[in-house]
Amino acid sequence: MYILLLSIHGLIRGNELELGRDADTGGQTLYVVDLARALAERDDVDQVDLVTRRIVDPAVSGDYAEPVEPLSQKARILRIDAGPDEYIPKERLWDHLDGFMDNLVTTLNAGGRMPDLIHSHYADAGYVGVRLSNLLGVPLVHTGHSLGRDKRQRLLSAGVSEEIINQTYHMDRRVDAEEEVLAGADLVIASTNHEIDEQYGLYDYYQPGRMAVIPPGTDLSRFYPPASSVSTRGDPPSVVPDQIRRFLQDPDKPLILALSRADARKNNQTLLEAYGESDDLREIANLLIVAGNRDDIRDLDEGARSVLTELLIGIDAYNLYGRVAMPKHLPQDQVAELYRLAAERGGIFVNPALTEPFGLTLLEAAASGLPLVATENGGPVDIIGNCDNGILVDPLDKAAIAQALLKLLTDPGRYRRMRDNGVVKVREHYSWPAHAERYLGRARPLLKRHEPIPLAPKRGKRYRDRALFTDIDQSLLGDAEGIRQFVTAMHGHRKCATFGIATGRRLDTALAELKRHSIPHPDVLITSLGTEIHYAPRLARDQYWNEHIDYLWRPATVLRVLSEFPGLEPQPKREQTHFKVSYHYDPDQPPDIEELTSLLRSRDVTANLIQSFGRFLDVVPSRASKGQALRYVAQRWGIPLERILVAGGSGADEDMMRGNTLAVVVANRHGEELSQLADLERIYFAGQPYALGILEAVDHYDFFGSCELPTTGS
Repeated sequence: MYILLLSIHGLIRGNELELGRDADTGGQTLYVVDLARALAERDDVDQVDLVTRRIVDPAVSGDYAEPVEPLSQKARILRIDAGPDEYIPKERLWDHLDGFMDNLVTTLNAGGRMPDLIHSHYADAGYVGVRLSNLLGVPLVHTGHSLGRDKRQRLLSAGVSEEIINQTYHMDRRVDAEEEVLAGADLVIASTNHEIDEQYGLYDYYQPGRMAVIPPGTDLSRFYPPASSVSTRGDPPSVVPDQIRRFLQDPDKPLILALSRADARKNNQTLLEAYGESDDLREIANLLIVAGNRDDIRDLDEGARSVLTELLIGIDAYNLYGRVAMPKHLPQDQVAELYRLAAERGGIFVNPALTEPFGLTLLEAAASGLPLVATENGGPVDIIGNCDNGILVDPLDKAAIAQALLKLLTDPGRYRRMRDNGVVKVREHYSWPAHAERYLGRARPLLKRHEPIPLAPKRGKRYRDRALFTDIDQSLLGDAEGIRQFVTAMHGHRKCATFGIATGRRLDTALAELKRHSIPHPDVLITSLGTEIHYAPRLARDQYWNEHIDYLWRPATVLRVLSEFPGLEPQPKREQTHFKVSYHYDPDQPPDIEELTSLLRSRDVTANLIQSFGRFLDVVPSRASKGQALRYVAQRWGIPLERILVAGGSGADEDMMRGNTLAVVVANRHGEELSQLADLERIYFAGQPYALGILEAVDHYDFFGSCELPTTGS
């Protein structure tokens, strides 16, 4: 197997991971790197590629600018360009994900082999993963890590308005991407049952039958107890004790250790208050809080700055100087030493998070010989349930947190039992080899359900250097002189440029309209909103495409579900096809498109709803659209998307225009559904209407001026 892992937004490299640097460099980055290495150790895996965004930014390490980084003999990191060079938070990546997808396909084509399995991590990678899976015809596995609906509920409960949530986190786009990936994924991997029941259960496309709990592993070659024979390997002297000792009056006391990024949800302020208000805890133990890395609190983002400022204020308010350590830096390669230091001192690892999706640090600490006190909300329930190595607490109950810590620190028998249970049972339940075995056991059967599309052919007789695709109505047609000039231009460059149509019309009506305006047959006709593809000269239908898009398509269910709504009137039968269910749509009557989409999802219908001109609604298979059909043709014919110019103007054309294609919106369509794309690169809003606007874009992009004729004998 060749497995492709997608984790787009964080800073990912093979060593010295910057965990806790910000909200985007949490446990997910460690998870995907360890997963890549573990899968690559298998004899039945040929190659694992971990794909992320390439970042060229003097504010971060130059490691993140390297296009390829080996992880092991069969695993590597591939970094793909998308959006600006600099490092940006995940919330600003949405408009660049189509470009990421297109650049990734180019990289895969250059490599000569397509993946057998795609595994996306987090919502942004899920957005890319669905499209890549649809294009290539290979199975998709997804891991959410955290979910938008759950985050939205927590933010609303905290008093944040819906408007601010969408402005700050682009939550509508995130949740829509999560719904789409849940509809399209063959398998969703969760770390705990709580994650499936309490988080995925919030979604319309909640399908427990497609979900599996496969908890991640921990690197037992790094995380082991201080008394372990493994530690006799000649580890270099640790610098960690000196880093901690300088904070503490009595550094030999047991350490209560908390390790997380500086995030209010990690709830370290409550832990500090529990410690500060307990005379007994302050007497018998020190508190060590590692909350990410920082040089100057004032340079951090607002959330991290607020968390750290509150912790420092709390230290001062409770007069905890000499009892609390809060170091500014802890490199990732020193984390294991920190756990062992706490274990040597008879300490405890505590995770007081408001909710914890899983808790990799709990596994690392337990494997290193530390008993646990952890939140009762989320993954720790499964971990402590499996390992019997700690106490679960209400993270908002300061007295309960202090009492749990004291139970372990003052009862040597209980302490030893939970310490030893953790060391043994983490190896039993949470090793990476065991994870990889269970993972592939669930993944292998998925390959039989899909038929991958063939690789792009070698450039042959029908090869063109580039292609121009346009919609018909109100884009190409509308001005007789513009049509005449357009036809002349296409005739003059026919040897190097493919001419294509992408329309919502059926094939027969599209051909009739082209004939009526004396427009010669195109090389490719994408008709019925991307559900059919025909090739000149005989208008041969691409049967493979129809087999490809038939995946999970249930038109009878679509008709039955949508028949309930008075604002939807079926279009005449001549406009309906097996792969396109079409309606006249009254936007003034409920429900709106979002509600209809949600309803279909709740009935297990996987489909695309396409609204155009404010009065038409078409429902097509999830693998079908103009943009997906266009990319399929480009892939099969070997035409780079950067050399394809597309013209359109309705919502049905949007996914043709996003990504790496060159695009034009002609002047008469500026005020319609694509106006929100005006700020995107590669989308030109022409000053001329109809075909004249397309020709204006041809000049703007110098589209024919750089056209190369096929070489002799090609």
